[in-house]
Amino acid sequence: MKKLLLLTVIVFISTVACKKIDELTQFEMEYNESVVIPSTSGLNLPFNLFTPEVESNSESTFAVNDTRKDLIEEIQLIELELTISSPSNADFSFLKSIDVYISAEGASEKRIAWRDNIPENKSSIQLETTDADLQEFIKKDEFKLRLNTVTDEAMSSDHTIDVHSVFFVDAEILGQ
Repeated sequence: MKKLLLLTVIVFISTVACKKIDELTQFEMEYNESVVIPSTSGLNLPFNLFTPEVESNSESTFAVNDTRKDLIEEIQLIELELTISSPSNADFSFLKSIDVYISAEGASEKRIAWRDNIPENKSSIQLETTDADLQEFIKKDEFKLRLNTVTDEAMSSDHTIDVHSVFFVDAEILGQ
């Protein structure tokens, strides 16, 4: 009985210790970009908006977190938020749906976030995100986001949308 209790305690302590060590190699990377939806956009027709090339700065971010590209196990998008920065009194009532895609040189474009039935009277919205591993994009020097949107109202002015994304990075423990 004592051996079983001792074995249980050892397994519990080693599990907790491994989780604590694993947390040391997990961190988040945040990116902020803006896109403009022109006032002349058509109704109920999908159209694309592109962010400028986003410098990933992944190598320096990995170095600050004591890891390297070759030690990354997984990168997932955990948050994508859209906020209207201008006009100041605007909300997302003009938007019917949105899909966000990521692309990078040498990698096929992938859908990473979306939202249908956009709520009215909101100047900031959270999108649903994929649980796919996105390291093939974030490890590159640059990546690009494409927003595929459908509007359901006419817009009398351009709308600037800030895109805030947060990626969760999990690296190997001690290079293993």
